Amino acid sequence: MGRTPELKLYNTLTREKSVFAPIDPDNVRMYVCGPTVYDFAHIGNARPVIVFDVLFRLLRHAFGEDHVTYARNITDVDDKINARALRDHPGLPLNEAIRAVTEKTETQFHADVAELGCLEPNVEPRATDNIAEMIQIIDKLIGNGHAYVAAGEVLFDTKSMADYGQLSKRPLDEQQAGARVAVDAHKKNPGDFVLWKLSSHNEPGWESPWGRGRPGWHIECSAMSRRYLGDIFDIHGGGLDLIFPHHENEIAQSRCAHGTEVMANVWMHNGFVQVEGRKMSKSEGNFVTIHELMHTETFGGRKWPGEVLRLAMLMTHYREPIDFSIKRLEEAERLLAKWPTAEVGDAAPDVSVLNALADDLNTVAAVQALHALAQAGNDAVFAASAALLGVLPKKVEIDEAFAAAVDALVAVRLEMLKAKNFAEADKIRDELAAKGIQLKDGKDPATGERVTTWEVKR
Repeated sequence: MGRTPELKLYNTLTREKSVFAPIDPDNVRMYVCGPTVYDFAHIGNARPVIVFDVLFRLLRHAFGEDHVTYARNITDVDDKINARALRDHPGLPLNEAIRAVTEKTETQFHADVAELGCLEPNVEPRATDNIAEMIQIIDKLIGNGHAYVAAGEVLFDTKSMADYGQLSKRPLDEQQAGARVAVDAHKKNPGDFVLWKLSSHNEPGWESPWGRGRPGWHIECSAMSRRYLGDIFDIHGGGLDLIFPHHENEIAQSRCAHGTEVMANVWMHNGFVQVEGRKMSKSEGNFVTIHELMHTETFGGRKWPGEVLRLAMLMTHYREPIDFSIKRLEEAERLLAKWPTAEVGDAAPDVSVLNALADDLNTVAAVQALHALAQAGNDAVFAASAALLGVLPKKVEIDEAFAAAVDALVAVRLEMLKAKNFAEADKIRDELAAKGIQLKDGKDPATGERVTTWEVKR
């Protein structure tokens, strides 16, 4: 295994980049907020999955595959899921309707992220399998004065925590003063949030000391991360939009329940995703799912392979906003077409790629270093380095009909070049490149005539 340079990560909690020192190098623990499975994952959902997959790969390289535990949850109890179940399956009993929605959506999510080249996490807990753990934490919070029961809900008392707001740097008094919505009458403080709420007869629910109900959103991750990673673990990740209120409230619940100074030592957040320069939304008409990008002609009039989507994401630093555009996808596709489809052997990743990733996951520099390796022609080192990023071009099996079709187009292009119809020749070359087929022009050493060879890069 190639030696990994000192790993430095930017910590949202401290607002600085520092050397990563795991609590236990033999069990490095990372938790990332996963999908709420009420709808197919969109391209914004893909970014944290890809970013933290790269970190997972790097940690496994640095500490050993058997010494890293990566947990990514599935939220399968949520009011959005209830609404989608009632909309899509009005004739089914609610529990069956919910199961139909969540199972279909979860299956699609797993298929999508596999096509994006992401490894499976070590643990993928479902919220509905951890209700008992949530009830246990809520009971502790009530017992130690950090939560209270009011109007059929259990609420976290934000004023009971002296340093609430450390992650988002939003002091509690400022949140109250700036509130634009009326405070629910049963809340002690405007910022108090729900830990448990009662369920009506047509809503999913579990028995608890406070009546039949269901958990609030934030308590789910506190319970699942503790069950699989402990009271304090190494890294907690997610999108920038989760800093407040989700991650802030996770910290509050976990610290106050367990009496700890921190929940996770390092908090990492990826930047927002725009589509063609605009915020993605259904009202803008630019809302696109991962599945649509890969399997329909919704975006740019064509399908985009998962490895192209992944590389396009990694060509921007994870903390920066990204403009997900057709131009960026085409750029990633051209780059992949220039890279060899070598097999991963015993070679170690190159130090240039390791140095880039060890500097707060600088995938921009890592991709540049990878391209230099491809140009240098050391296929074995390139393959090991590309595999670390999860962007090793796929080797494609070619059947006779496909080869004959490409040969025919190559022949047409040669005729266009002879006729000096360079525009049409370039068009054919570009069309083939878009399919991952790279052309190489040369001369026949015997006759001196122009000849063209080709290979599939993905």
